[in-house]
Amino acid sequence: MKKAKAAASREQASRGAAAKPVKGATSKRAGGRRPARKKASKSAKKPASIALYYWPTPNGHKISIMLEELGVPYELKPVNIGAGEQFTPAFLKISPNNRMPAIIDPAGPGARPVSVFESGAILQYLGRKFGRFYPQGARARIDVEEWLFWQVGGLGPMAGQANHFVSYAKEDIPYAKKRYTDEVHRLFGVMNTRLAGRKYLAGAYSIADMACWSWVVSSTRFLSLDEFPHLAAWKERVGARPAVKRGFAVGAELRKPMGDAQKKILFGQRAR
Repeated sequence: MKKAKAAASREQASRGAAAKPVKGATSKRAGGRRPARKKASKSAKKPASIALYYWPTPNGHKISIMLEELGVPYELKPVNIGAGEQFTPAFLKISPNNRMPAIIDPAGPGARPVSVFESGAILQYLGRKFGRFYPQGARARIDVEEWLFWQVGGLGPMAGQANHFVSYAKEDIPYAKKRYTDEVHRLFGVMNTRLAGRKYLAGAYSIADMACWSWVVSSTRFLSLDEFPHLAAWKERVGARPAVKRGFAVGAELRKPMGDAQKKILFGQRAR
């Protein structure tokens, strides 16, 4: 009997001990407080900034918009194309085509620095690295790449030539003006048809939209969007995005009216 009472006493004591709140417990029933969060280590490194070699042109805007959309740190490295800075040996190591934009990512593949030139390649690189605005699925990615390369091979070059002959050519060449503005008109029609019934060029908003948007904005200086309501709505829709506004404004103060000295550097280039 004494043994039974002793066992019961030990069992009761054991229950009482188990019911006591454990120091640092998070249970509300136990009345414990949540443990304080540890402060981040002071030695934790901030993400390294991507260097953006840039001038405020439609091709430059593609990358400033993408970086703003991603919200990643970047450092602006102006390349004054009117002063010929794109021909410096240092820049040629990054962009052998004498053209901006280009980037240097200090945290490239294998945690080593990498440079990337050509705006389309930069958009793809950033889309792959950060996993945004460039879909992972094969079919969705095909749609984005089609419209990205459509811009790189068509809209950009044709709009650039049209703008050159309308705005900068010394001679008035009606044939050249008509040739290139007609082609931009045709390309606008392609976009307008594509955007009928959809918000963006390749399904969800993507690098394809970023690539095309600044070229459409630039082209409205010589070609109206009145005939292209779906394209006009897309232009406004993309342009209303806060990151697009920020990216489009990057370096706006750098651009000045082009004089004869700048035209001599930019136009009529030959192999060096």
